[in-house]
Amino acid sequence: MKLQLLSDLHLETESLAVAPAPGAELLVLAGDIDSGWAGYERFAGWPVPVVVVAGNHEFDGRDFDAAAAGLRALCQGLGLSFLERESLLFTAADGQRLRILGSTRWSDFDLYGAAQRERAQRASEYFMRLMRATRAGQALDAAAVRAEALVCRAWLEAELQILPLGRWDKTLVVTHFAPSLRSMDRRFGAQPGTASFCNADDELIVRADLWLHGHLHCRHDYLVPRAGRAPSRVVCNARGLAGKGEDAGHAPLLTVEV
Repeated sequence: MKLQLLSDLHLETESLAVAPAPGAELLVLAGDIDSGWAGYERFAGWPVPVVVVAGNHEFDGRDFDAAAAGLRALCQGLGLSFLERESLLFTAADGQRLRILGSTRWSDFDLYGAAQRERAQRASEYFMRLMRATRAGQALDAAAVRAEALVCRAWLEAELQILPLGRWDKTLVVTHFAPSLRSMDRRFGAQPGTASFCNADDELIVRADLWLHGHLHCRHDYLVPRAGRAPSRVVCNARGLAGKGEDAGHAPLLTVEV
């Protein structure tokens, strides 16, 4: 089956016409679609099911928990499937059963190991100020993001340990944040701030057949070897900002085979 993948459209400022990809049976929105949320209305009545995972900018200027609940309610009203530490079983036209695991999977800042965590968290302060998000009346800081990230990772790790036992044929993971340093934006390289975009989830990647993500304003498509099995595939089809030239090479009708 084929999936259409879109992320980092930033429709709050960008102008982009979206259309269904021919042959796709499912659309995956991997976050940062519209920080104002209005852009999600474009996907109401989409001809195939739509799965949504929130990006960090969907929380801009909002209380974290209220935003999560509000975006979920909006998606439900539009007929979209919002996933945050939740799974969904999708059956393709050919009968293939796909287990979808979805979570924003925030940064835990351990991309370079615990010894570099504090440095990575300091580098994230700029991004925290851009978000202007709060939680329980307090500014959402790096420590709060890490706490949420660890909950996300624990959930993903537990889910990926569950054996299919005939209930599904393949597993797809959808996150906003990237699961590996291999997904870094090569314009900036492996610097402390990269830990605000990528996690060190490489050991989890091999437990999934396909991992889709966004957040990095660049494209990626790479394989991760698995002993005795077909390799896992990681794909990012983020668009980014046209004013910075980040949309060059973006394929809005891209489909990914699973």
